[in-house]
Amino acid sequence: MKINLTWIPNTLTLGNLTLGFVSMLLVSEVTPAHTNAHEMFTMAGVFIILAALFDGFDGMAARALNATSELGADLDSLADLTTFGIAPGFLSYRMFFSDLKLDILGKPEFLPLGMFVAALYPICAAYRLARFNVAHDPKSFVGLPSPVAGVVVGIFPLVFQVSQVPRLVALVFFVLTALLMVSTLRYSKPQVAMRGLFSWKKIGVTVFGFGLLLLAIGLYRWPYVLYGAVGFYVFSGIVAFVIHTIQELRV
Repeated sequence: MKINLTWIPNTLTLGNLTLGFVSMLLVSEVTPAHTNAHEMFTMAGVFIILAALFDGFDGMAARALNATSELGADLDSLADLTTFGIAPGFLSYRMFFSDLKLDILGKPEFLPLGMFVAALYPICAAYRLARFNVAHDPKSFVGLPSPVAGVVVGIFPLVFQVSQVPRLVALVFFVLTALLMVSTLRYSKPQVAMRGLFSWKKIGVTVFGFGLLLLAIGLYRWPYVLYGAVGFYVFSGIVAFVIHTIQELRV
């Protein structure tokens, strides 16, 4: 009798969705009167990062248990849109763009430009996820994966003091990251590279080594290490595109 184990990766996917929703609830609690707004933004970012771990584990569990399903794939896309599209957009809006408005005909509330800027993130995430569901390369991602884009925003308040970041810098950073999701840049799939290395022994060695690294740099520095790793991955696609373009021009 074959036991249906699809509930295991599906539960992890729903955990991803739940963490993204909780992140938005935390951000919604921030008001102008809040004195600990940055701490709330930081906690919301942590929940997005944790959701990314759930997103990685659900795929690993589905493949390891041979429990993949169309339902699971659709559920994963919906969860990713919520957690890595809507939640980062809402977080960015409350951090930087909530008071970005255009004064038209003496009515400063006429055009809440910040809302439209923040909407770019879920728009790009939705388009990227839909494109992935229709057709995707089994060896690489086309465009920046939405979980990575979500983590880029989620780590931001852990590394920078929001009040000290110029809004123009945040705007450029936010828009470029969103557009990378719908770009045609190629990004490597870590799970493909690790497929031949998958074993409990090697996973144990990796976790142990990562733990020693955290102790060496100090636990309070882990956001910087994570941001460095994510930043390296983001720029890897851009560098690969530039190299490929130069090679094409030389031919």
